[in-house]
Amino acid sequence: MFWLVVVAMAVVIGGTALVALGGGGTLPEAEHDRIAARLPQDRPLSRTDVDEIRLPMAVRGYRMDEVDDVLDRLGAELALRDTRIAELEAAAVPAGAGSAAAAEAASTVTTAVELTKGRDGDA
Repeated sequence: MFWLVVVAMAVVIGGTALVALGGGGTLPEAEHDRIAARLPQDRPLSRTDVDEIRLPMAVRGYRMDEVDDVLDRLGAELALRDTRIAELEAAAVPAGAGSAAAAEAASTVTTAVELTKGRDGDA
């Protein structure tokens, strides 16, 4: 019985050494863990761009620097769009009739731009 246990231990240790030294096959290639589809730099983002983005996982979650870059870009573009919308709405309203609404829209846009700039300064 003693020899049976010794032989079993030798087989287990030998098998473990064989696998550890690569005799048991190879591991598959590591997957590339960066953003596959980069955000376009030559045009504004579209809904499809945001839907297609897949942020890679790191050891303890997402890569914070890449997530921050994406969020900063989205925030800046949203602020620019809000500014443009406010300008167009102000131009579409007859003079005097919508000055309060235009002032409120401009205030909202100014706040959004300031928040975006504040986020960029915090990073």
